[in-house]
Amino acid sequence: MKIWVDADACPGVVKNILFRAADRTRVALAMVANHPIKIPQRNYITFFQVPGGFDEADNRILELLDKGDLVITSDIRLAAQVLEKEGHALNPRGHLYSKESIQEQIRMRAFKESLRDSGIDTGGPAAINQKNLSNFANHLNKWISNI
Repeated sequence: MKIWVDADACPGVVKNILFRAADRTRVALAMVANHPIKIPQRNYITFFQVPGGFDEADNRILELLDKGDLVITSDIRLAAQVLEKEGHALNPRGHLYSKESIQEQIRMRAFKESLRDSGIDTGGPAAINQKNLSNFANHLNKWISNI
């Protein structure tokens, strides 16, 4: 089992949680991004740099993903595809995506996008907080303990 990270948009504080978890458990961790990122030099932590472009990191993750792997992403479309491939998807804010809720999240994303396209300011996400990080760490630890 492996943890894949859509690393371009992943907050640094979440990356640090992932690095510490990998160090503690030696679980394989792969960071995928369009630009170079600094990672600890460990044989169980890898970095894949993909060409710049729309969904390049997502496509690489989906190409290499195995059943049961965990993907860290805030991209709802990527999360849906991960679930279709029988993987697990966790948002950096601590929301564990599920087959039961993903379609509603996709509809809500499309609705907000249509509001923005019509000129309505929907605001951005709130800053990541300690509760988000705690939820993230709890879901991560639960996944690790199940492998």
